[in-house]
Parts: sequence; C-alpha cells; structure tokens
Amino acid sequence: MSHQHQQSIDPYRHLDLVLNPNGTLTRSRHIPNTPPNSDPTLPILTKDITINPQNNTWLRLFLPQTALSSNAEHQKLPLIIFFHGSGFVVASAANTMFHHFCSAMSAAVPAVVASVEYRLAPEHRLPAAYDDAVEALEFVRNSQEEWLTKHADVGNCYIMGNSAGATIAYFAGLRVADTVRDLEPLKIQGLILRQVFFGGVQRCASEIRLENDGVLPLIVADLLWELALPVGVDRDHEYANPRAEKWVGKLGRVKDLGWRVLVSGNGGDPLIDREKELVEMLKEKGVEVVSDFEEEGCHGVEYSDESKAEKFIQIVKHFVSSSDV
Repeated sequence: MSHQHQQSIDPYRHLDLVLNPNGTLTRSRHIPNTPPNSDPTLPILTKDITINPQNNTWLRLFLPQTALSSNAEHQKLPLIIFFHGSGFVVASAANTMFHHFCSAMSAAVPAVVASVEYRLAPEHRLPAAYDDAVEALEFVRNSQEEWLTKHADVGNCYIMGNSAGATIAYFAGLRVADTVRDLEPLKIQGLILRQVFFGGVQRCASEIRLENDGVLPLIVADLLWELALPVGVDRDHEYANPRAEKWVGKLGRVKDLGWRVLVSGNGGDPLIDREKELVEMLKEKGVEVVSDFEEEGCHGVEYSDESKAEKFIQIVKHFVSSSDV
C-alpha cells in the first residue's frame, strides 16, 4: 500500500521543480525574500557582503543593536556561521524564513550571525556547497568588515545549519579539522546540527516508517540526493554518508580539538534515526555531544511554529554560553 502511494508522489511537483533538458532546474515556488537593513534603530541590523563574485556567494550578517550602544561593555559576541537548508537544491540566505530565524537567534543568544549564500545543485553539484562553506570560513577569517572585527569574537565560532545546511556545516567542519591552524584567529568551538540531512543506501527505520511523510517523503529525499550528488554515485558516497571512512577517521581529531556538537531533531522527521545514529557514532569516538530530540515535530517545524523556533534558539543559547572559552 505504502509503495503504491509512494509511486503516486511526483517528487518534482512536490518541490515545484521542473528539470530542463540541459540539466538545470526551473524553481517555480515563490519563496518570499527579505532585504538587508542596517538602520541603527532596528533591534537587529543586517547587511550582505560578497564572498566570491564569480560564484555569486555572499554572507548576510546579523548584528544586535545592543552591540553598537556606547554604554555596551566592549565584549565581543560569539560568531555563528549559519547554512540554510532545502536539500542543496532550493532556497537562499535572503529568504524571509531564514532571515527571521537568524535575526531571532542573533538577538536571543546574543551573537553575530553570518548566514551563507552557497551554490545550489544540480547546476553546481556537491562538493560545490562544501567548497563554498570552507571558502566562507576563510573569508570570515580574512575579512576587514567592521561588524566582524569590532563585534564578533572569531575565537568563539560555531558552524551551524538546518537540514542540508547542517550537512554542509558537518562536512565543512570535518574538512577543516586538520587545518584549523590555517584558520586562526578564527577558532571553531563546536557544530550545531539541526535536523541534519544524511543519506545512505540502507534505509533506516524512521525513513521506512515515515516513507510517505507530508513534508519530506522518501522519494523526495532520494530525488534531492540524486540532484545534489555527483552523477552516477549512490547515497553511500562520502558527500552524503557520515559513516564513510574519510569522515569517521577525522572524529578523533574533532575530539582532540575539543569541539562540542549539538544534534537536534524531531520524531516526526524521517531523518530522526540517522541523527540518533550520528550521536552514537560521535559518542563512540569520544566527541562531546549534546542531543536535543523531541517526540513531536516534522522536518522544518521551527519555520512554521514560532514556539518551536524559540525553544530551539534557547537550546542554542545555552549550548553557546556553556562553552569554556
């Protein structure tokens, strides 16, 4: 029965995508955008800064107004480098839902947030987004942007994302684990992974149980990987599966660096069991993990339920403030 229903879901239609003969996508869903605004009377100021003009990658910076007040003790704020979700294939750091989330997080923690615009698949298949993430870290380290130099404590940096953005955060973090000295004075203290989107050929129990999920049915997740991964590889490839030897071998380094990892997920999300497997794998390797799993809630619930967003942001606040920096 479920198999028949699965066949009735058109994954392209589910995502409002049309695959063109030349391999590009027409993305027809209207996702509202919010422009940056650095008006100093606003509680959160925002501005966009180009990273790589050839690749059209950029950062949206979020700065709490309190950091500008003359009576503020000149204590720099933690820096959270954020990667938005949407399966590597759609959406933008300019989208209103991500803008509002990052604004709320910037205010509550408080932190300077840098939300990264990276290249999308299939026009730019993986590892393009991972390359863009590493380039964003290097860009922040070298930047003379005043909001970063004056107000961000780059020595207290967290790499964060939701869904595919959390995948980018995780793999980019592991990629730079061996070369962290090159990033100084930028110093990564931890990873914040919200509903991280991993793949594998072997189905996990939650993927089977929630095969026909209304938000992320299995056939849609499979299509996203098919569009994002290099042509001809499967979901056990190192760009999708955290159990690939390349990544597992780096976890000892993550432990030695003292990075802490927050893994957050919801029971109504088909990805939940992969997230729980990640927690177990990190713990086995001696990495300090904080897990935040709720029984209820679908994939992306914090973008439709403000109370869930607020609750998660408080968990992020506690995670960041409990750092030993």
